[in-house]
Amino acid sequence: MKETRTNIRMMTYGALIAALYVALTYLAAMLGLSGGVIQIRFSEALTVLPAIVPAMYAPGTVLGLFIGCILANTLTGALVWDIVFGSLATLLGALGTWLLRRTGRVGIALAWLPPTLANTLTVPFVLQKAYGVQDALWFLMLTVCIGELLSCGVLGSLLIRFGGKKIAKIK
Repeated sequence: MKETRTNIRMMTYGALIAALYVALTYLAAMLGLSGGVIQIRFSEALTVLPAIVPAMYAPGTVLGLFIGCILANTLTGALVWDIVFGSLATLLGALGTWLLRRTGRVGIALAWLPPTLANTLTVPFVLQKAYGVQDALWFLMLTVCIGELLSCGVLGSLLIRFGGKKIAKIK
């Protein structure tokens, strides 16, 4: 019975994170921050969560981020390639963050790194192939990296700093 309760809590936690990811993506879009040369998605800050949530909820968190990204990309009118590969980049970033948690404080401090790398190495190709963006690949990698550093690095670090202890205590 206890395992069933834990699984239900993990799924609920994942669903809440997916919904929050979608809402934050919409907020960034409404503010005009999710388009343009440097894209800032508030929702990407959530990719640091697998490093700080209780271990039993981490798989649900990773899945919630992945599903949230799929939903957000679909609902905001992204093309299929963006839905697939953008969501896979978020999944890889969240998995990398989850793996970093095993290294303790260093892993938590670097929780922003896997999603930043995953998106920097994936999204520019999507921008060129799916959307026909003509900018040089190195330039797109630079601008995506800057956006991810702001989203995951700055906002994600603030989430860890000011919410990490409370999030880690969730039962």
